[in-house]
Amino acid sequence: MPPLTYKDAGVDINVKGRFTEEIYSDMRKTFGPRVIECPGGFGGLFALNYENRLFKSYRKPVLVASTDGVGTKLKIAFMMDRHDTVGIDLVAMCVNDILVLGAEPLFFLDYMASSKIVPSRLHEVIKGIVTGCREAGCALIGGETPEMPDFYRDEEYDIAGFTVGVVEKKKIILGKTIQPGDVVIGIRSSGLHSNGFSLVRRLFFDEAKWSVEQHVEELGTTLGEELLRPTKIYVKAIKEVLAHYTVKNVIKGIAHITGSGMPGNIPRILPEGCLVRIEKKSWDPQPIFKLIKRLGHISETEMFKVFNMGIGMVLIVKDYYADSIQRMLKGAGEDSLVIGKVLRGNRGVEIV
Repeated sequence: MPPLTYKDAGVDINVKGRFTEEIYSDMRKTFGPRVIECPGGFGGLFALNYENRLFKSYRKPVLVASTDGVGTKLKIAFMMDRHDTVGIDLVAMCVNDILVLGAEPLFFLDYMASSKIVPSRLHEVIKGIVTGCREAGCALIGGETPEMPDFYRDEEYDIAGFTVGVVEKKKIILGKTIQPGDVVIGIRSSGLHSNGFSLVRRLFFDEAKWSVEQHVEELGTTLGEELLRPTKIYVKAIKEVLAHYTVKNVIKGIAHITGSGMPGNIPRILPEGCLVRIEKKSWDPQPIFKLIKRLGHISETEMFKVFNMGIGMVLIVKDYYADSIQRMLKGAGEDSLVIGKVLRGNRGVEIV
């Protein structure tokens, strides 16, 4: 038997090395002055002490971290052979999660595993991650791209992300001061975001036998284009609101509406004795939600448990400031509206 090599086993080290070198130029597009460049290093470097000060505006900085993936939404990317948007989803799912604590995203790391490195495909993924990082104002300082033959299907990959942010200790938003009388502001989502895709794929492709190329009149686009619509990144708008209200206890709680929808995510920030009542008629969900509900004969309760239903982020605020906060959000490019209020009751969400 001739001598075996790693390449014979399905892993080409040279291809991985070239790919790693090539993507560094994309990563540099996200660098700011706090990034210490270390091409080919074993880790990414980010300076906490910049110009002899610790973030200037931070006296007691607290680091906040989160990790997430894109889930089975990747299957849609595989079906369409389009990979330039899932990287945005990846960044959004991570940075939106630390944003709810009041944190500013600092840097991001990615993990892209595949059966075989196909540089053209993974370059597209990286471009999406870079786009997301720039939108979130954080630096892409490292990552990993393992080849795992026989573990993943050919032509498929999985991605995961990890982000670290910072918040002043006294400004951490935990929801502890939420009380009856506060109001709930909902910021619109861009669509499905990155949750509920196991149900979505079952409905459209297994049951209805639709294809990603099918043009859907009520969506105004193809099914695939709608399903791949990237998750919205709320960093810029929320940062502007938080920067404006620096002292007052105005923004009391923020919830990222991901898996489990409003019923599963809003209670995570509520203190005991507070019930949130959501008025479902206060906004009109995007057509994709209506289509899913009708085509799958899905109950409204199930829809709200699985999907964001058109609201990607929720702010619980003092009633007095609701109008001004909405004006600020609009100025930052986000459409928002009051969708509910906080009442006395068992901690939870009531949708009426």
